[in-house]
Amino acid sequence: MPEQDAGAAPGAAVTPPAAMGAAAAAAGGHSDAAALAGAYPGAAGADGTASAVAAPNSASEARDRHDVPVVITRPRRQAEPLARAVTALGRRPVLLPLLDIAPVDDQDGLRCVLAGLHEYALVAFVSPNAVDAAFAHIPRWPADTAIAVVGEGSRLALAQYGVDDACARIYRPRDPAHSDSEHLLQALDLDAIAGRRALVVRGDGGRELLPDALRAAGCAVDTLVAYRRAVPALDAALAAALADLLVRPNDWIVTSSEALRGLDALVRSLEGAENVAKLQQQRLIVPHARIAQTARALGFTEITLTGSGDERLLAALQSRA
Repeated sequence: MPEQDAGAAPGAAVTPPAAMGAAAAAAGGHSDAAALAGAYPGAAGADGTASAVAAPNSASEARDRHDVPVVITRPRRQAEPLARAVTALGRRPVLLPLLDIAPVDDQDGLRCVLAGLHEYALVAFVSPNAVDAAFAHIPRWPADTAIAVVGEGSRLALAQYGVDDACARIYRPRDPAHSDSEHLLQALDLDAIAGRRALVVRGDGGRELLPDALRAAGCAVDTLVAYRRAVPALDAALAAALADLLVRPNDWIVTSSEALRGLDALVRSLEGAENVAKLQQQRLIVPHARIAQTARALGFTEITLTGSGDERLLAALQSRA
């Protein structure tokens, strides 16, 4: 593993994100408001090929599309910045977190592993939630430990804690439009970490592709479950929110296959067999081909595949406005 560039700081002091708790405290319930703008020349179709997005035929149609709610299904902490960006586009966001993120029970065990980060040549974070859960226990990033992140969201999460390219070697997919383990592996110098130790920080039930590939390259790999995730229970408030959303068309931003499968299961639990058909007719905006494949398997018929990054999700919304 190449060491960090000459002249970099000997270690990154971790500073907690200034607004992190305040934003979470400000939100409540299943709907909320909040936004960023960008130009989006075209969207990718469900098969991954580029396709132009038709412009509104009239000012009236444009106004009608602006009235379509934008349902954001991320865990609340990651949802709020995107919601503010959606509001800045003149659209109305609805926060509907479809994954609950909770700490693991064994916080002492988590702290123990993270205290030994200097023993690893590489630490990979598979999501922003993994970054948040780990950095609750990391006062300073060790100078000689490289970092790997699957996507732009995790890189931005690191920056909130004062860890960036100036003080750490951070590997990420070369093309920011592709945020997955497959493209991260292409960016890693696997020969340099052969025979050394690597740590993969993730949630419970994570994919084995990255750990298995690192082991195949000759690394001694440990995995660390830093948080738990679960689809929320279908209580009366969530059932009412879902039923209300299914009455009309919405633009749904879905950034997790697990969340999409959870949404399908929740709607199937509602009273009324017609709700599943209503869900399948909703418009999905997804950043990854794997999520689009899940959507097709679940019967969704209108899917826009954007590539990774909030700016692409927002640009897809703007093209529909």
